[in-house]
Amino acid sequence: MGRKKKLQHFAENLTFDNLFQFRFEQLAATGFPLKSQWKDFFGNNYPIVLELGCGKGEYTIGLARNYPDMNYIGIDIKGARLWRGLKDAQKDQLRNVAFIRTRIELIEHFFGEGEISEIWITFPDPQPQFSRIRKRLTHQRFLERYASFLKTDGIIHLKTDSQLLYDYTLEVIRENGHKLLVAKDDLYSEEGEDVVKRIRTFYEQKWLALGIPIKYIRFALSHEQA
Repeated sequence: MGRKKKLQHFAENLTFDNLFQFRFEQLAATGFPLKSQWKDFFGNNYPIVLELGCGKGEYTIGLARNYPDMNYIGIDIKGARLWRGLKDAQKDQLRNVAFIRTRIELIEHFFGEGEISEIWITFPDPQPQFSRIRKRLTHQRFLERYASFLKTDGIIHLKTDSQLLYDYTLEVIRENGHKLLVAKDDLYSEEGEDVVKRIRTFYEQKWLALGIPIKYIRFALSHEQA
């Protein structure tokens, strides 16, 4: 995408009432106004589900279309990517969708205790370099952040094409006493998990076309450990 197009998207992003962009300085000074109050924004008490590193919001939008009795929030740092999800939500008049432009390291500033029911992590960067292990979104330091706002019985979903990230996440779950619910190293080779299979992102379809198995993990946090 060219610079001019990006600037146009950034400008249009400012017109969407379901996009929230707060710098760390703002969060530190005044806090996020909807923290613990997201039900006021959505106008209902439906469960709230996050997608982390949502990119263009394909999964967030897909979930919102399929499950109107749930609320969905996509989070990414790239404003130009979020523009696509915002446009799709506007086109489909989806009132159960919002987006936050921020770094995942700041995520606990946006949600109150027990406010989130589920988290989806879809095809994140596996951060293969040893020096970047702490950047993996299933690293224990991130799970500790999620525990601050995830319901006690809330669950986390991971979909990935990376064997490295799949194996690493299973090890994190085991070492920290989290509860493994489902682990499939080739999701589409088995029956079941229809909800997980229902939505396929651009990258997921790309990997499948190349014959790369999609891996899926569903787990619950041990709040004593996290």
